[in-house]
Amino acid sequence: MLKRRAVHKDMAEANVYAARRLKDMAQSLGGLAKTFGRCREEPGLSREDGIAALEAASAMVCGACESCGIQRECRRGGDDENYYLYYLLRTFEKKGCVEYEDMPRRFLEVCRRKSDYLGQLNRNLGRATMNLTWKNRFLESRAAVMTQFEELAGILEEFSGQMEQALDVTMTWEGELKTVLRKRRIDVESLLVLQYGQGRREVFMTARMTNGRCMTARDASEAIARVMKGSFSAARDGKAIITRNPASFRFIEDGRYRILFGSSRVPRDGEEVSGDSYTFKSGLPGQAILSLSDGMGSGQAASEDSEKVMELTEQLLGTGFSARSALKLVNTVLLLTGQNDRPATLDLCLVDLYSGVAEAMKLGAVASFIMGRDGVEVLESEHVPAGVMNPVEPVMISKKLWDGDRIVMVSDGILDAMPGAEKEAAFTDFLAGLPAAGPQETAEMIMAFALSFDGEPRDDMTVLVGGIYGR
Repeated sequence: MLKRRAVHKDMAEANVYAARRLKDMAQSLGGLAKTFGRCREEPGLSREDGIAALEAASAMVCGACESCGIQRECRRGGDDENYYLYYLLRTFEKKGCVEYEDMPRRFLEVCRRKSDYLGQLNRNLGRATMNLTWKNRFLESRAAVMTQFEELAGILEEFSGQMEQALDVTMTWEGELKTVLRKRRIDVESLLVLQYGQGRREVFMTARMTNGRCMTARDASEAIARVMKGSFSAARDGKAIITRNPASFRFIEDGRYRILFGSSRVPRDGEEVSGDSYTFKSGLPGQAILSLSDGMGSGQAASEDSEKVMELTEQLLGTGFSARSALKLVNTVLLLTGQNDRPATLDLCLVDLYSGVAEAMKLGAVASFIMGRDGVEVLESEHVPAGVMNPVEPVMISKKLWDGDRIVMVSDGILDAMPGAEKEAAFTDFLAGLPAAGPQETAEMIMAFALSFDGEPRDDMTVLVGGIYGR
C-alpha cells in the first residue's frame, strides 16, 4: 500500500511540475512574440529610399556638369527636402514612374540631361520598390511567426492551467477500479484519476493482462464506466489492446451529448467535381467539428483550393489550436503562399459535447442556421474569404444547443437557389417548416428543395447537418 501511494504521489508531483514547465514555456513564447511586435516598420518607400535614388541618379548622370547650379537639389531634393521627397515617392507609387510634369520647374529649365536623369531616377526607384516588395514579404512572414508564437503560448498556458486546476481524485476510485479490473485479469501497476471543470474525468493507468490473453481498451473502458458511473472511451492516440506487456492507457469521459451528421453535395452543372469541401469529425476529447470550404469558382481547381483550406484547419485544430487561432493562421498561410487570387471561404463550427455550446466562426462564408425548439436562428458574420486580407480577426458566435437541435451549414449555391430577393429569409422559412428528422434526411430534404427551382445547379451546392442528442 505504501509503495502504491508513493507511486501515486510521484505521478501527481510530475503532473504539477509539467504544468509549471508548460507555463514557463508559454511565458517565454509570449515574450518572443512581444519582441517581434515591437519591431514596427512603415509601409511604402521611405525618405531614405528617396534620397538614395536621387543621389544615385546624380552620381550616374551629373558628373560632366560641374558648373551646374542645381546639383544639390538633384542630390537631396532641394531646400524643401521633406515635402519634395514625399511628393516624389507618392507620385512614383501611384503612377509607377516619375514624369517631366512631376519634377520642379527649376530642374526642367536648367538641367541639360533631364531625360537621362529622369530615366536613371525611375530605375533607382523601381529597384527600391522591388526591394520593398521583398521586405514586405519578410515582414508578413515575421507577423506570421509572431502570430504562431502568440497562439502557441496561449495553448500552452491554457493547457498548463487545466493541469494545475485538475483535481486528483485517485484515492476515491483506486480501490474499486483495481478490484473490478483484477476480476478481468487486468493488473494495474499505476493509476491516476483527474477531474476537470464541469466534472469531466480522465483515467491514466499502466496495466497488463495476467492470464496471457488480450483485451481491448474499449472493453476496459466499459468496466471503468460501470465503476465510475459515466461513459468512458479509450483515447484515440493510445494503445487499443491490453497485453501481458505493461503499457500506458488513457480513458476519457464522454460528454453529456453526442452528435450525428448528415450531408448532401451536388457539383455545378457541367462539372464532375464539386469545388466545395467539407468534414465532420471528432476533434479534441469531447469536441465535434463541422467545417465547410467553398473554393473560388467551380471544378477541379476550386476543389483543390477548398481541400487545402480544410486540411490546414484540421491539422491546427487537431494539435490543440483554438478555432480563432486556426482561422487566423490559415489566413496567414494562404497569404504567404500567394493564394489571394483564388480565395476560399471557411465555415467552422465546434461543438463542446460536455456543455452543448457551439462556437461558429466564418471567413467569407454565408450564414449558418440552428433549428431548435424555439424556431430557426441565423448565425452570420461579415468577413472576406481566407487569404485575402491580413490581419484578420474572426468573430466567434456562441450558441447553447439542446437535445434535438440541428445545425445547418450550406455553401452559397444553396442560398442563391432560393426564390425571391430575400433568399436568406426564404431559406429560414423553409427550415422552420421542416418536420423533425435525422441529420441525413434533413440534408437530403434541403438539397431537394434547392434543386426544385432550377433543376440543374448553377453553382456547387453543399449541405451539412449536425444533430445534437443527449446521452
